[in-house]
Amino acid sequence: MKGFINAIAIIFFAQAAVAQAPKKKEILPADVQIRVAVLAAPKEFRDSATVLGYTPEGKLTVLRQGTNDMICLGPNPKQAGVYVYAYPKRLDPFMARGRELADEGKNIKQKDEIREAEIKAGKLSFPQDPTVLYGYWGKDEDLNPATGEIKDGLRRYVIYVPHATGASTGLPTAPNLPGMPWLMGAGTYKAHIMVNPANMGHSH
Repeated sequence: MKGFINAIAIIFFAQAAVAQAPKKKEILPADVQIRVAVLAAPKEFRDSATVLGYTPEGKLTVLRQGTNDMICLGPNPKQAGVYVYAYPKRLDPFMARGRELADEGKNIKQKDEIREAEIKAGKLSFPQDPTVLYGYWGKDEDLNPATGEIKDGLRRYVIYVPHATGASTGLPTAPNLPGMPWLMGAGTYKAHIMVNPANMGHSH
């Protein structure tokens, strides 16, 4: 009888563990990934942009080959929420290397240190003049698959200005008034101007 009770207890706790396990996020169909990804870019670049996204198996691939200089990145199925980005092709080696390092389990600090060392060694290219990264994001449940629009979606603009400082730009080097641009990573290889939505607070 004791063995039977123990078996029942094991089954109960196993079922409870399954019930509490987080549900695996569904990978969006390729056409939906394209619709939402291009919305990160300025309107004039959307129709001809290259779009990177994920296969049903979760592998990053080219969903649409473009003809202009813009790359749009579809939502990462490993990330909560819908985050899409757009950036010029010359920024792609840097971005792609960041994704590789993230897949290896490296944290943000480690990724920065590794990429900085590779840039200094000439192994990784990074633009030395201003380059922009466009971000668009919101909640999973607020995505309209038919249009790619995200209800109450937010936008962030990151303008890379390598080695810029507060003195050279006149920008604050910490978050200031809501919506005000500020310089993050001042003086470093990846110094960048952050332009966050005024209603999102001061989070990076």
